[in-house]
Amino acid sequence: MDVRNCRVCGRMYNYLGGIPICPVCKKEIEDKFNQVKEYIRENPRASIQQISEDNEVSVQQINQWVREERLEFAKDSPIAMTCEKCGASIRTGRFCEKCKNNLASEMTDAFAKPISFEEPKKQAHDSDKMRFKRS
Repeated sequence: MDVRNCRVCGRMYNYLGGIPICPVCKKEIEDKFNQVKEYIRENPRASIQQISEDNEVSVQQINQWVREERLEFAKDSPIAMTCEKCGASIRTGRFCEKCKNNLASEMTDAFAKPISFEEPKKQAHDSDKMRFKRS
């Protein structure tokens, strides 16, 4: 059993994996997420700052949910995230569709084609040949 202190509130809890926060704090964060999600649905033109202030959630937390693809902004939203690879405008996640496809293709290519290492063939020398003694 792994007992830890919660990173948010400091309470001791039985750590089972994932983010090191207690079940009570996880539930509070999940409740805040649902509140923010509903707020964005009702106010699609709101800025991140406005969402943060009206829901008492940090901008950093909202950005994390967007990068995790848990939140997605409407097409006409003033909020613009950028692809971490090419800088294109995106509504959710870390990468645009083009970069996601390129990364997936690169990963597939890396794992699909095993690299074979062949040992170089030795040149036959007279000293390497078998000899027979004549009687």
